Amino acid sequence: MKSFSAVVLLYIFTVICSIKVACASTKSTQSTSRQNKLLGRAALPDLYETSVAELQDGLDTGDFTSVDLAYFARIQEVNLRGPQLRALIETNPSALQQAVALDAERLVYGKRSMLHGIPVLVKDNIGTIASEGKANLSEFAHFRGNLASGWSGRGGQCTNAYFPHADPCGSSAGSGVAASIGLAAVTLGTETDGSITCPADHNNVVGIKPTVGLTSRAGVIPISEHQDTVGPLTRSIADAAIVLSVIAGPDVNDNFTLAQPLPVPEYALALNKTALSGKRIGVPRSVFLNDTITGNDPYVNFIFEEALSIIRSLGATVVDPADLPSAEAIVSSNNETIVLDVQLDAYYAALLENPSGVRSLAELIQFNNDNPSLEEPPRYTDQSILIASEATSGFNSTYYAALAFDKEMGATQGIDAALKAYDLDALVLPAPGFTTVPAAIAGYPIVTVPLGFYPDNVTIGLAGPETVYPAPGVPIGLSFLGTAFSEFELISYAYAYEQNTHTRLARKAYPEAIPTVQLWDIIYGSYGDE
Repeated sequence: MKSFSAVVLLYIFTVICSIKVACASTKSTQSTSRQNKLLGRAALPDLYETSVAELQDGLDTGDFTSVDLAYFARIQEVNLRGPQLRALIETNPSALQQAVALDAERLVYGKRSMLHGIPVLVKDNIGTIASEGKANLSEFAHFRGNLASGWSGRGGQCTNAYFPHADPCGSSAGSGVAASIGLAAVTLGTETDGSITCPADHNNVVGIKPTVGLTSRAGVIPISEHQDTVGPLTRSIADAAIVLSVIAGPDVNDNFTLAQPLPVPEYALALNKTALSGKRIGVPRSVFLNDTITGNDPYVNFIFEEALSIIRSLGATVVDPADLPSAEAIVSSNNETIVLDVQLDAYYAALLENPSGVRSLAELIQFNNDNPSLEEPPRYTDQSILIASEATSGFNSTYYAALAFDKEMGATQGIDAALKAYDLDALVLPAPGFTTVPAAIAGYPIVTVPLGFYPDNVTIGLAGPETVYPAPGVPIGLSFLGTAFSEFELISYAYAYEQNTHTRLARKAYPEAIPTVQLWDIIYGSYGDE
């Protein structure tokens, strides 16, 4: 991932910034042409759904400025009224000053990229140079022990915006929830196994889990250098493609990125509505569509079969089944945990600043034990994963044997084997369940797009002490999987499906979770001078 300063990603609109400061800054930066016309509310983009391209058009024409973008006010509104979604846990006190500077730069030099002046929210395990806005997450990327998805000691329990107290899923929970209701234009998450795919699945958004080594992990709190990857969570494939083009590329601070194919693709060129025509898409049915193994509600497979019909109608040949030879072995081995969470001590040692005072995995375990009111939520029983990791000797023969086994099962006898045996362009599966594991242990990409929603009569299940899943209206995602560095192709297939179905638009979040503040309110309405 290119440095955030180079790509102008890191100014996140803050809850605590004064609305009056925003208005004053707006006055000083608005162009004469915009001051002389009054736009109707309908003429301004709806921040619940607007795209990066639409925002850039408005910024380029002077209809509004980066200072005007109302995300900070939307965050404040959601936090002060209605349900406590707890999608954000940290805000940037210099956000508006950065926005002013970027607006001025646009006027003089033009925009640097499609993300110039666009608010981006980053997951709290992604390190940044300055104080920036952060999204809530499952603490330590859900690799600490028996914790509910979306819970952290800093942020509390993040919840889904599509049903009260519904599970937001995955460790990038706050990023997924914030994207789903327009609390930021773009969000970033990380995935080791499922933590981008699952929030996309549960929150009616798009997620791209890139190939390990396509985007830099420098500064990210590690679980496994062989599985960790940073990717976008957005409301559309087009936005995700724009973000991926910016954050992909070599970084000397992460040597895995130095082995990626160059040049970095312009992923927006993959946005082809006819991309599925003539392609062969495989369904690895064994294991992954077995509800007994996946734990999925039967409705998931029902709606997935409808998706296969749509894919066929778009000109693809659906090869079904196209099973992974390693599927049963992956389920039975539980080998993945051996290669995870052995790098925290090195992470702590490399920090330039560490205000927490915790400097090792052992100290982290002790801190959690010493602060139960902060670090032990309801029904929490143990931090077994951290304890088991601390007890290992790290990169030993057992670790490397497990790593080789995972690569064999996920790639050689897994995804690559199925693609080759059935002459496939990609695989497709419903996002819920066991879908992420082969790609996780292989380090391969997944692109997830909205598939549908649980029916209103679905049986509500318990997901955590404060969360439920499944639940009425909670979204379901569809995942396209492929071999290493096949993001361009996967994006094109997901885009073709998205543009044919427009599933995201079929249902909104529940009313109390949707912020009402829009650009009009900041520029001309109750939040600004009329």
